[in-house]
Amino acid sequence: MRFRGPSSKFAVVMALPIAALALLTPASISAARAEMARAAPSDNAQAPGAGSVASVNPATGSQKSIASKAVDKVKEVAKSAGDILSRVPCRSPKGGAKTMGSLPHVAAKLVAGKPVVIVAFGSSSTWGAGATSPEFTYPNRLAAQLRRQYPGADITVVNRGKGGEDAPEMMKRLQTEVLDMNPDLVIWQVGTNAVLRNLDPTETAKLVEEGVGRIQAAGADLVLVDPQYSPAVNAKAENASRMVKLLGKVAELRHVGFFPRFEVMRDWHEGQSMPFDSFVVADGLHMNDWGYACFAQLLGDDIIKSVGQIKLGVNVPANVQAYKPM
Repeated sequence: MRFRGPSSKFAVVMALPIAALALLTPASISAARAEMARAAPSDNAQAPGAGSVASVNPATGSQKSIASKAVDKVKEVAKSAGDILSRVPCRSPKGGAKTMGSLPHVAAKLVAGKPVVIVAFGSSSTWGAGATSPEFTYPNRLAAQLRRQYPGADITVVNRGKGGEDAPEMMKRLQTEVLDMNPDLVIWQVGTNAVLRNLDPTETAKLVEEGVGRIQAAGADLVLVDPQYSPAVNAKAENASRMVKLLGKVAELRHVGFFPRFEVMRDWHEGQSMPFDSFVVADGLHMNDWGYACFAQLLGDDIIKSVGQIKLGVNVPANVQAYKPM
């Protein structure tokens, strides 16, 4: 996986394709560790743990090769990834899910057998704060799911999450870190830090609508993701409610996809009676490994359903929203 952004280099070290891992050098590992130390989110969120990439055999005293250690790590991660949703199933909100609308650029690329570039754009919950390993962030989980669904496709998920940011800061890097990638799909997670910082939801929505227009003009499909339902966000209940409604309205007016993370997570807590600590870490804000896994699974299901309907020739209205209208 070509995984770029604040966690780019350590994600390359731990990326799932084993062939790529074998090409790493000790120098690149050192650089990755240094970059990881520099790339901590600005809101002081904990970084996903990357673990060690080399070990010493106690019997021989020799250092295990980087490639061998990476293979062991991949096996360990694959087992954990497979187990986590088996222990606690990931269910759609009550009433089921609807297609989020058409994703014509992604569908066209898959049908033509061309590479697909997806950019995950957002703040620390895109970057992966709260995850115990880079593999457990939602962009990596999503990439693995899409590759299982489309095993012959060349799918790249680029992580452009940066902790502590919201629409004002994201707009400043939209061109260089998103549009210059020529993405086929942008998944834009936004609004959480605006709520926490007491920014005006109306002003945030205006910036998001401007960004949506620029992404559409660049020829990319787009899915907006609203704030998470968690104790820290719920402490700003009025702002959170306004933000969620305004982002949904932007998606509806601009005819783009919308993943209602707030309602999905609320259903985990209220509809499925899951305590917050089963999907949110101790800071009361960021998701844990299970939370990211279920979020990625449901988002991936929506993407696959949308692409599948286009490939089958089903006429899907572009303004159909994911799940129930708010």
